Amino acid sequence: QVDAKARAGGRVHAQAGPAFVVQREAAAQGAQADAATSSIKAEPGWPDKAVISCHTNNKAPKAAAAAPMLIDYAMRQIPAADIRAAGYAGVVNYVSLSRPGSNFGAKPITRPYAESLTAAGLVIVSNYQYGKPGGTAPSDFTRGYAGGVADAKTGWQLHTAAGGGQSAPIFFSVDDDISRETWNTLALQWFRGINSVLGVQRTGVYGGIDVCQWAAADGVIGNSGTPGRRWAWQTRAWSGNRVHPAAVLYQRIVSTASNPGPLVGGIEVDVNDVLAGDCGQWNL
Repeated sequence: QVDAKARAGGRVHAQAGPAFVVQREAAAQGAQADAATSSIKAEPGWPDKAVISCHTNNKAPKAAAAAPMLIDYAMRQIPAADIRAAGYAGVVNYVSLSRPGSNFGAKPITRPYAESLTAAGLVIVSNYQYGKPGGTAPSDFTRGYAGGVADAKTGWQLHTAAGGGQSAPIFFSVDDDISRETWNTLALQWFRGINSVLGVQRTGVYGGIDVCQWAAADGVIGNSGTPGRRWAWQTRAWSGNRVHPAAVLYQRIVSTASNPGPLVGGIEVDVNDVLAGDCGQWNL
């Protein structure tokens, strides 16, 4: 992957609006994430003039609508107009298939859907998750190095088929509370398999704070174009009210049966705070 200064398609400039300035909520889980985003607001030209790095294949990319949060969901494709109307900046969407016995309408992201999101001024971040703890397919990280090679090939094929930027990362999920031993013996080998296909700089991680820390320390995830940030998408789960200082996204609202997330387009979604101007987003 080329580095942040040599991305295909350059930069996207949005001249108006608060662009990635975080809307704060009183929830205790969000307080630390809000503090982490203060550096975005303090950058030269913010908030009156926003500069948004996009990993795009288009030599003249469209300006992305500026807003502070991204949503993620699997049930079905939410119309872009509904996402925009709800005030979100874009989406984290899957570049993976549905597990056996399931049929998630948002897996994988398609080129027409990516085009509709781009046309609405929304950005996209790519995420890979096929298996799940207790699901019809085991957690992806349990498949080791060979599994990482296979998953990286599948993820990249689906990412590029949807129009994903050649320099944009894919965030690979560790959707479980794992120990350091499990990280060292299974997940780390899985990530090294991913790295062998995509390279470190196009590899990101989704997980709790420990997984994000281990991935960064072991050098299996790349660097954001925002100084000091890594391709770490942290969930509030398994994180003990802490936010990793190098994370680019923080999943502040995790929709569950007992604590449902907000409704967008008629379905419950997870909500992610943007912690860096470059969080791996792309558009067409």
